[in-house]
Amino acid sequence: MKSIISLMLVFTLASPLSCFSQDTNAVKDSIYIQQVENRKKPDKVLHAEPLYIDLIRDLGARKGEKEWNVGLGLTDNLRFDSYEALIEYEWAPIDRLGLEVELPFTFYSPISETPRDSIPSNRLNSIKLATQWSFFVNEKWATSMAIGYINEFELTEFRTFNSPYITGNIFNPFLVIAKRWGNNFHSLIYTGPLIEHQFKSENLVFKYDVNTSFHYMITGTRNFIGVEFNKSVVQNDFDLTIRPQIRIGIADNLLIGIIAGIPVSRENERLSSFLRLIWEPAHKKHL
Repeated sequence: MKSIISLMLVFTLASPLSCFSQDTNAVKDSIYIQQVENRKKPDKVLHAEPLYIDLIRDLGARKGEKEWNVGLGLTDNLRFDSYEALIEYEWAPIDRLGLEVELPFTFYSPISETPRDSIPSNRLNSIKLATQWSFFVNEKWATSMAIGYINEFELTEFRTFNSPYITGNIFNPFLVIAKRWGNNFHSLIYTGPLIEHQFKSENLVFKYDVNTSFHYMITGTRNFIGVEFNKSVVQNDFDLTIRPQIRIGIADNLLIGIIAGIPVSRENERLSSFLRLIWEPAHKKHL
C-alpha cells in the first residue's frame, strides 16, 4: 500500500506544473474550461469524475461523446485474494443522455492453506446496462445534476455456468450532484439504493450507497488528485472505504487512474488497489 501511495505522489509531483508559471497555468485552466463549456451548446460544466464509482457518462454529455474503460484491481481479503477486471463502453446517443455496457469479472486465489472449494469461484459477475440523464446543468453556478439507472443481470459461476446462466437481478436507481468551486476544486455526491433479487429466493436484499468525492485538478493539466468515500448500509451493517486516487494524462485521448482502497469498517476485507485505463476516441485537444 505504501508503494501505491508513493507512486501516486510521484505522478502528481511529476506533472507539467514545473514547466509553467502559476499565472500561465491559470490562464490555461480558464481556456480549457471555456473550451469544454462554451465551445457549443448545450451547456456543459467541467467536473472531475471519481475513478472507482465512475459515472455512466460526463454530466451534461453531448451527442457523440464516447469512452472505453479497462479496469484491473486487487483486494486483500482475510482468507483469499480477489482480482477484479472490467471492460466498459459508454457513449452519448443524444445530448445529456449517457449509456453504458460493462462486463465485470472477479477471480479468486486462496491464501495460505485455505481450501480452494471454500472460497468463491471465478466468474463474470454480471452484465451491467446503465443510463444517465443530466436534468440540470448550470455553467454560472458550475453545478450539474443527473439521475440514472443501472440494471445488473447476475451470472452464475464459471464452474456451473450452464445451470442457469442468469441467477439474479440488481436494480440500482441513483442521483448525482456535482459542484466545481473555482477552477480547481471539485465535489460530487453519487447516491442511491440497490435492490438485489436472487431468482432462487423470494426475499429481496436492500442496500443503500452514498459515495462522496473531492478532487483538486492540477493547474494547467487534465490531471487531478482526490479521494472517494464509498459508504454502504445493508440492514444494520455499515461499511466505509476511503479511496485516495490520481488521474494522469498519458496522451491527449488516453488517461490512467490509480486508486488505493482503505477499508474503515469492513470485517472481511483489507487493503485494495485499482487501476483504470481511459480511452476517449473522440476527444479533441483543447490546450
